[in-house]
Amino acid sequence: MSSPVLSILPTPTSSPSSDALERVLGEVAISIRSQHRILPDADQAVVLDGLSLVYVLRGSIGTPTDAGLPDDLRAGDALLVADRSLTLRIPAGSGVLVSRLAWADSAAHLGALLPDTAWIRRFDELEPAAAALAHHMGGDAPSVCERSGDLVICRMMATTLLQSVIRAWSSVGCAPQGWPSRSNDPFLDRVVSAIDSDPGREWTVEQMASVSALSRTVFAERFRLAFGISPAQYVAEVRMRAARALLIDGRGVSEVSRELGYGSDEGFSRAFRRHTGMTPSAFRMRGALASA
Repeated sequence: MSSPVLSILPTPTSSPSSDALERVLGEVAISIRSQHRILPDADQAVVLDGLSLVYVLRGSIGTPTDAGLPDDLRAGDALLVADRSLTLRIPAGSGVLVSRLAWADSAAHLGALLPDTAWIRRFDELEPAAAALAHHMGGDAPSVCERSGDLVICRMMATTLLQSVIRAWSSVGCAPQGWPSRSNDPFLDRVVSAIDSDPGREWTVEQMASVSALSRTVFAERFRLAFGISPAQYVAEVRMRAARALLIDGRGVSEVSRELGYGSDEGFSRAFRRHTGMTPSAFRMRGALASA
């Protein structure tokens, strides 16, 4: 949708696309629901639901005819399923790695940036290190990981594979123009980048408008049209996202409160509970138990 105000604007000095991709990849955080290699002696069907990664180890696999996918995926191809359910056909003699994943709380916003499904032909040539890693992931049963310490290592490997698939999908030109920008507006992208890089700053609408090189009125209207929320609400969302990540990392409530620019622990706790339904201390404890 075009802005209701027309104006001649200065050209941004640099494109934020590569920095934005770096931020997206850096924010990837997942847990593993299940992960295993499927090497069937007879034809087999596999149902995917929610965030899933598939890497074809050998042979080829069939895809649903109504899913907007190619008829088959071959050895070296990868498939990302972000938010849908579909069934794959695994012929006898073929082999796939299937990783069923879930976004961590701190990364849940990334789901909105990804397509429902994405496939990458010749992923093994685009990302040879990640493809080689895929050959060493998973077991013969749909378990997460069983040995002591495996959960952390398996999660790191799955994270690397997911990051590589997202990068390959973006680099081969499948991503929409301007991705991962949510606004396709370079002036707003500069503001989003600045907020994401320094969420603890005391961001006023005037300061954000200055970063965007727009007037206060034009900036506020254009931002709301692009994101569906006010600039202040966006700052609050970014702060809460950062707070969840810091608390999961084991940082103390007071430390997180100060780092994110809150005047008091009480004010931070109220804001956190309003956004998450939990106190920061309870959320931190839940994260510690989940990673134990």
